[in-house]
Amino acid sequence: MYDLLIIGGGVNGCAIARDAAGRGLSVRLVEQNDLASGTSSASTKLIHGGLRYLELYEFRLVHEALAERELLLAAAPHVIWPLKFVLPYEKGLRPVWMLRVGLFLYDHLARRKRLEGSHMVSLKGNELGAPLRDAYSVGFTYADCWVDDSRLVVLNALDAKERGATISVGERLIDARRENGHWTAALDNGVRVEARVLVNAAGPWVSQVIDGALHLRSRKHVRLVKGSHLVTRRLYEGDHAYILQNPDGRIVFAIPYEQDFTLVGTTDVAFDGAPGQVDISASETDYLIAAINHFLRRPLNRDDIVWSYSGLRPLYDDGSLNASVVTRDYAFDLDAPEGAPPALSIFGGKITTSRRLAEHALDDLAAFLPPHGGAWTERGVFPGGDVAFDEFLAHLSAEKPFLGHALARRLARAYGTRAERFLKHARSMEDLGRDFGCGLTEAEVRYLVENEWARKAEDVLWRRSKLGLHLGEGQQAALRTFMAA
Repeated sequence: MYDLLIIGGGVNGCAIARDAAGRGLSVRLVEQNDLASGTSSASTKLIHGGLRYLELYEFRLVHEALAERELLLAAAPHVIWPLKFVLPYEKGLRPVWMLRVGLFLYDHLARRKRLEGSHMVSLKGNELGAPLRDAYSVGFTYADCWVDDSRLVVLNALDAKERGATISVGERLIDARRENGHWTAALDNGVRVEARVLVNAAGPWVSQVIDGALHLRSRKHVRLVKGSHLVTRRLYEGDHAYILQNPDGRIVFAIPYEQDFTLVGTTDVAFDGAPGQVDISASETDYLIAAINHFLRRPLNRDDIVWSYSGLRPLYDDGSLNASVVTRDYAFDLDAPEGAPPALSIFGGKITTSRRLAEHALDDLAAFLPPHGGAWTERGVFPGGDVAFDEFLAHLSAEKPFLGHALARRLARAYGTRAERFLKHARSMEDLGRDFGCGLTEAEVRYLVENEWARKAEDVLWRRSKLGLHLGEGQQAALRTFMAA
């Protein structure tokens, strides 16, 4: 008998599993595909307060997100790091005074210790303005954070497992019923699981789980919104990102990505179909290209696009007509008839607020659970994040000089101090086994299979890493053959 059965291996489900296991509760999480295989790996890769949300008067959400930004930066310095944003001033859109007020609020809605504040800057004669057309002479800078989104999900799951949780990947919930004061759930592999509390963190599938497997009804509904991104050849030099205002009121980001590329996104398109795999449309591609070409000197065309990805955001349906203004806040639906085991369904949420969402969920469920410890994740560190990144990179480079700077940096970014678990006894690259390309060795792949639930080459290439952008077709085929064996 588990205390909690969690459905869904995205960032919300894994964050709840981590928090609950750290409180001493028994936890089982089931994910039908791979960890972070849905919305959580299809984000814009930002830990941010959401500057645009201030226009929607979402002050509580922005405050919470800004506070979480500081906590997460300290807890996972290997997969989260500061990123400078440049906001060019566009005549005829938001006036200068409005931008100043918005950025002032962004600087002060929550305590800020690790990130610099906003500034008005000249865009002439420096690298910040060099990629922009001559029409843009002034702008603003501010700081948010970059995150390797799918790795953050895996780190939540890994921390949960090491605190006693059972993480089951490739298992789908078929049916769950209330029996004898607890939930009895049937999985597609024939396994039956009993739990005191059931948490539905299925993301885009949350309503399907409520209506189908759980046989419940909810007054709350999910609103699916498709967000698409382009990955292009690098569009400009420098480590800064751009936040670009569009005439429709939305914004588009251009962000340095994987050293050689630029990430462009995102769109907001209402989606009425069944949740599942989605792809970017021609109109979304045109929209993103037009947004970039409105600002940058060097035109972006389709030949520059090397990859695209899309995801479905499972937003809480607050009745908004426009998909771009639907709230990014989260909402809970607690079904707890007197004397019956409860089910908590989660709508919406952001990667940035996933830790706080988990804490909030467990606080709401405390009365239905055995005595357990209190909230702890505000001070917790994620696996591998127990040392400053620059300090660990210097240590790793000195201890393993055969890696070279580029590979040492990639491994330090992906695993932090956990990289030592598969590098510990190596004195040369040959000691790590076959190299599939870009320093992806047998030792690293085995570590991912044995410790991070990787089952297929795609899990390694696109979620545990983004090496799918760098490895050729032959190298990827070799990895598929190796992992299939």
